Amino acid sequence: MKNTALTHIHESLGAKMLPFAGYNMPILYEGVNAEHETVRNAVGVFDVSHMGEFLLTGPNALALIQKVTSNDASTLTIGKAQYSCLPNNDGGIVDDLLVYKMKDEQYLLVVNASNIDKDWDWISGQNDLGVEMKNLSDDYSLLAIQGPKAVEAMQSLTSKDLSAIPYYHFEVGDFAGIENVIISATGYTGSGGFEIYCKNSEVEQIWNKVFEAGAAFGIKPIGLAARDTLRLEMGFCLYGNDINDTTSPLEAGLGWITKFNKEFTNSENLKKQKEAGVTKKLVAFEMQERAVPRHDYEIVNAAGNVIGIVTSGTMSPSMNKGIGLGYVTAENSALESDIFIRIRKNDVPAKVVKLPFYKK
Repeated sequence: MKNTALTHIHESLGAKMLPFAGYNMPILYEGVNAEHETVRNAVGVFDVSHMGEFLLTGPNALALIQKVTSNDASTLTIGKAQYSCLPNNDGGIVDDLLVYKMKDEQYLLVVNASNIDKDWDWISGQNDLGVEMKNLSDDYSLLAIQGPKAVEAMQSLTSKDLSAIPYYHFEVGDFAGIENVIISATGYTGSGGFEIYCKNSEVEQIWNKVFEAGAAFGIKPIGLAARDTLRLEMGFCLYGNDINDTTSPLEAGLGWITKFNKEFTNSENLKKQKEAGVTKKLVAFEMQERAVPRHDYEIVNAAGNVIGIVTSGTMSPSMNKGIGLGYVTAENSALESDIFIRIRKNDVPAKVVKLPFYKK
């Protein structure tokens, strides 16, 4: 079991620690609902240092990224980030990831913790272009400082104008007394804020200064349980639940990051799938009665026939109702469709809705 550079701090704060993607991670501090509300209304800090970082450098770095990812990385300029995925050869997804253009001929790929080795092997296995690849995952830490007060709370820590960094853009500069920190206007909560990339040796100083600066704004540490409820309220996919090796980006509603103006892994087959139309789709649904949908619950139609499966579900802290994502047959995927979630032999009514669930 790996620890992050901040594990001792989480333990000293009384966090509930559990294994996650091979790491000993803080799942909970004071409670999911309270932590969730902190991020929605003020500012909270996640230690997500378990995520993986690969640095790709060289004249063919872009060509390799274009080859292995579904989105069009040629549109990236220095200081811009992009959400993308790594398609496999069988119509599924190896992983979803962020691609950062650090400088000309240099890109940073940020991948899911549970897929670090798998992604490294996948990308390096297709690197016949002489691209220099470095796996920085064990050397770097990542803090997600999220919430509507993040900009105001953190501005005193940097000479960069945080309010001037657009969504999915980043700056490299001073932060909390440390130089060359990546300050990225990204995150997986839908409430704004930043992700801070730094070396393991620097993260404790940054953590301490972040909490000093944020004290007047009600800043709190947030566990991974609330990260899950926050991302689900926005309808963001979680690898291993909503997308995996068998789900295509088109089935998952990720057509917007699947660009057919270039060739990439399995693009020909995905193009055919787009033209033919998918047979199943990832949909968002809200429970029509008080009930909580859970991963792997069956989705059925009015006749009781199984038409799909729940991939993510929770009781929404912001809306106080059961919400979820799941794959259903295409004919049952239209907005406002009535579906049922089979919960302990009871078929509980739900309705297909438009994302995000949570609207500010």
